[in-house]
Amino acid sequence: MLTIALDAMGGDRAPGMVLGAIEIALRTHKDVRFLLFGDEALVSPVLDLMPARVREAIEFIPTQEVIGPDVKPSAAVRGYRQSSMYLAIRSVVDGKADGVVSAGNTGAYMALSMLNFRTVADIARPAIATLIPTMKGASVMLDLGANVSCDGQNLVQFAVMGSVFAKLTLGIQNPSIGLLNIGSEDVKGHEVIKEAARILKQADHLNFVGFVEGDDIAKGTVHVVVADGFTGNVALKTAEGVARMFATFVRDAFQTSWLSKIGYLLAKGPFEKVKKRLDPRMHDGAIFIGLKHVAIKSHGGTDAVGFANAIGVSINTLKSQVNTLIVDELSQVVQDVPSAEVNPS
Repeated sequence: MLTIALDAMGGDRAPGMVLGAIEIALRTHKDVRFLLFGDEALVSPVLDLMPARVREAIEFIPTQEVIGPDVKPSAAVRGYRQSSMYLAIRSVVDGKADGVVSAGNTGAYMALSMLNFRTVADIARPAIATLIPTMKGASVMLDLGANVSCDGQNLVQFAVMGSVFAKLTLGIQNPSIGLLNIGSEDVKGHEVIKEAARILKQADHLNFVGFVEGDDIAKGTVHVVVADGFTGNVALKTAEGVARMFATFVRDAFQTSWLSKIGYLLAKGPFEKVKKRLDPRMHDGAIFIGLKHVAIKSHGGTDAVGFANAIGVSINTLKSQVNTLIVDELSQVVQDVPSAEVNPS
């Protein structure tokens, strides 16, 4: 039986969202228990209303502090030792839980996870990686916000980690890799990304195809899209916004007349499939790749459905031993990649 530590206070709709997510997750994952960390005054009233089967799967640990969205990572590292986020992370280090999930402050979560879990092999910085839907199925994208400023070596290591992650999660033996840039031509982009490309071209064991543009993400042009955390986060949230806009436009279009409403009823099945495929909640749950333990980040604005999916990602990651396999592969390949001597511009 797996034990997952949950930060009950992370996210815009916490703690109710987290409790609701546990109930949803238990419908599919019955062999899991949870360590729930949070403010007793806020969590206990919600927990008391949950069904008995849900309460029995939870061990609640009251905490005294909350790391809010405005807390800087440096401040989180220096203090907040009694916060729900910190204690949830520590429970994994102490062997009480197998993995941790939080929808809280991304910067603080990454900083505390890196401090307590440490990185694997020769990886300088972990990255946030997830699977995104494309016209061809799914692709891996990283970094999605952990590292706003990166140098060439960081981007090269993200490419290595993304390739390993794609190989394990997508089942692709030699996944193609692209660096997200403002153009596909070799002359485009700043010096950091150009240097990263030069190094990746020398790595024979990586299937690096060159630069890709924003529209290549949805096209599924490559199996792995690599970016710094600033660019990757903007690209991901833009895509999520476009998906919501598309769903709204379609819904509004079918409300214009009684004929359009009949048309919707006739085409409801296919449209529901498209809606589900584009729903960001169905793809919630990104892994902090490059750490020695499993830490999953959920969207700060998610609801119970989205957070339940993030819980599912943590469970599937642990059961398939993805993190262990990543550690094993990284230790073998990361030293074969040429070094980069680049300063962020």
